[in-house]
Amino acid sequence: MRFERSHTRKAVALAVVSSLVLLTAACGGGDDGGSGNNGSGGALEGRGPIKFATGKDTSGNLKNQVDAWNTQHPDEKVEVAELPESADQQRNQMISNAQIKSTEFSVLNLDVVWTAEFAANRWITELPQDQFPDLGKLLPTTVDTAKYRDKLYAVPVTSDGGLLYYRKDLLDKAGVEVPKTWPEMVAACAKVKALPEGKAINCYAGQFEKYEGLTVNFSEAVNGAGGVVVGDDGKPNVDTPEALAGLTALVEGFKTGFIPKAAITYQEEPGRRAFQDGNLLFHRNWPYVYALANKTDGSSKIAGKFAVAALPGLSGPGVSTLGGHNYAISEFATNKATAADFIKFMSSEERQKANVEKTSQAPTWASLYDDPALNKQFPYLAPLKASIASAKSRPKVVKYGDVTTAIQEAAYGALKQPAEKDPKQTLTDLQTKLSSLITQ
Repeated sequence: MRFERSHTRKAVALAVVSSLVLLTAACGGGDDGGSGNNGSGGALEGRGPIKFATGKDTSGNLKNQVDAWNTQHPDEKVEVAELPESADQQRNQMISNAQIKSTEFSVLNLDVVWTAEFAANRWITELPQDQFPDLGKLLPTTVDTAKYRDKLYAVPVTSDGGLLYYRKDLLDKAGVEVPKTWPEMVAACAKVKALPEGKAINCYAGQFEKYEGLTVNFSEAVNGAGGVVVGDDGKPNVDTPEALAGLTALVEGFKTGFIPKAAITYQEEPGRRAFQDGNLLFHRNWPYVYALANKTDGSSKIAGKFAVAALPGLSGPGVSTLGGHNYAISEFATNKATAADFIKFMSSEERQKANVEKTSQAPTWASLYDDPALNKQFPYLAPLKASIASAKSRPKVVKYGDVTTAIQEAAYGALKQPAEKDPKQTLTDLQTKLSSLITQ
């Protein structure tokens, strides 16, 4: 995994992090970029065209959303800077721009777990909370992802919870119920594969390539077995029986073929395409897949044949890793007033509803999960709301890039065949590594 390193050498890392935290707490960010740091009580200044840096739009709806803004604001148009599909590459590019204090990007579309890192390094601007009055109408867990040390640095625009997509037609044909646990899912696949229609189908896949998605899938395996990656005390806790049970389930999945060999290369999109092409019985992915897999334009072979359920755990209900994206203002941007208004526009109830209708991406407005028309179109919204409410966040740490890299390398080494280490040694070594990276 190729992460840009934003920290100095280990010998002075603690001192640097401490300085950053003190500076952030004292003034909320730097005064580079000409518009001034705006803190919790300052004004966001400067109007004019801005550039919005975001990952590749796989939904196909971002242009419609931005066009709606540009039509209403001809003198403050937004240009989309579409970054790569990989979350890791998006993060790297944003960090590279921030490290040279580039004014190119105005608004950043951040993975929810990047907020602490970007805020602590003063790459994004602290936002005046009184200028974003709708925050109280959003799901509380999503708002929490936009804060660092109780100060607002971003606004949640989409959320995400992991879902289990499954071939309802094949489960019905085999006479099996939707599995609620990992063993039930294994047993269900065996029954489906005994059918002529299911003989060639692969059982299950998530995201197991060595990138951010693997951190998510590893975390869900650990949480679904009753463990935690980082405890409430902020300390790593992966060298436990629960974490071992979760990782072992994934390792055995690859060894037995329950998870196909090809899945070690899957990010979100390759897995989605495998499911849509009819090659997977069960697939863990995000809500955005629903609209794409249900298209009737010939791009999906399973439209009308699948359904969605909560993630299974090892012996009970699973636990999703909290996903989603927050919009933040680059500390080095000009035209920050326009940037703030664009964020308010994109995070509004109207725009989020329009986006859900077109993409099935999870909104952050609580009211949209109870909207009758949306629930008719997307019947998974009610359980998704509960999933997001109980979801666990990835580690909120300043050195997130180093932490997620360590998790990815450890998990990937255990999952690939032949494995580099057995699950027990993998977790023992990971505990040591995380303990050196996560300091209080």
